Amino acid sequence: MVAAQVDPLAVMRIKNLQLRAKAVVEGFYNGLHRSPSHGFSVEFSEYRPYTVGDDLRGLDWKLFARSDRYYIKKFEDETNRRCYLVLDQSQSMGFGSLDYSKIEYARTMVATLAYYLTQQRDSVGLMTFDETIGDYISARNRPGHLRQILVALSREVGGSGTDIDAPLQQIASLIRRRGLVILISDLLAPVESLQTNLAYLRSRGHEVMLLRIIDPAETQLQIQSPSMVVDMESGKEIYIDPESARRDYVNRFEEHGRQLQAICESLGVDFFPILTDQPIEQVLFHLVNSQQRRSARTARSGMLANANGSGASPSGGAR
Repeated sequence: MVAAQVDPLAVMRIKNLQLRAKAVVEGFYNGLHRSPSHGFSVEFSEYRPYTVGDDLRGLDWKLFARSDRYYIKKFEDETNRRCYLVLDQSQSMGFGSLDYSKIEYARTMVATLAYYLTQQRDSVGLMTFDETIGDYISARNRPGHLRQILVALSREVGGSGTDIDAPLQQIASLIRRRGLVILISDLLAPVESLQTNLAYLRSRGHEVMLLRIIDPAETQLQIQSPSMVVDMESGKEIYIDPESARRDYVNRFEEHGRQLQAICESLGVDFFPILTDQPIEQVLFHLVNSQQRRSARTARSGMLANANGSGASPSGGAR
C-alpha cells in the first residue's frame, strides 16, 4: 500500500468535521490508487470441501492445483457488520503540544472511520466516555445516522478521570451479533482490568482494535527546569525535577506500552500506537490490513481443518 500523504495540520484547519473526514478518506483512496467502491464490504471467510450441488463458481482452482482437492471459497457478507467506535473524552485527551489536542485528532479519526465504514455500508455506532459513559448511539446504517454521530463528537472533554472498564462492559452487553469494536484512547489507565474486559469481548467473538493516541511530547518528558505541574484529570499539583524524573518517566511510559502490546497480542487484539503528528488516514490502512490478515488466517485455518478430509469431484463422483 502507498504511504499516507495528507498533512494532519492541514486537515485540522478544516472547520467542518464531515469535510475533514471526507478529505482524509479521499486521501486514503488516492494512496491505494483505486476507486472507493473497492472496499472490503465482502470479505473472504474460509475454505470448505466441495459437496455435490455447490455452485462451481466458488471453486478455488489454484488451491485444487496445489492440493488435488476441491474446495469452495466461503464468503461472509460484511454489509451488515456492526462496528462500534468507543472514544475516550477524558481530560487527559485534551492535552496537545501541537496546534491541536489529542481529542481533536481522535475526533477527526473517529469521524473518518465512521465516514469510511458508512461508505462500506457497515452499521456504525458510537460510545463516548470519561469516568462515566457519555453519548451512546446504536450501530445503524441509514440516512442521517452519520450526522448524528458527528454531532455527538462535538461534546467537550470532561470528567476527572478515565474508566475504560465501563464502556467495554457496556458494549459487550449491548452487541448481540459479532461485530468490530474500535477503542480510541490514550490508554492512560491501569492495564489489569483492561485485559479482563478485552478478553470478554474476544470470548464473545468480537473483533477488537485498540488505537492508542499519543502526543509527540508524551514520549519524552519535555520539562527543562524544576516545575510544579498539574495532573489534567485529578487536578493534583506535582513537583517535578526534570533531571531525576526524565529517565523514570520514559521507562514507565515505554513499559506501559509494552504491557499493552503484550496483552493485545495474547488476546488477538489489534493494537496501534498513533502519534498525533502522523497522517490520520494511517488508521484506514491499519483497518484494511487488519481485515486482510484476519481473512488470511481464517483461510489457513479452514484449509488445515479440512486437510484430512476427502473432497468430492465437481462432476459428482467421490475422490
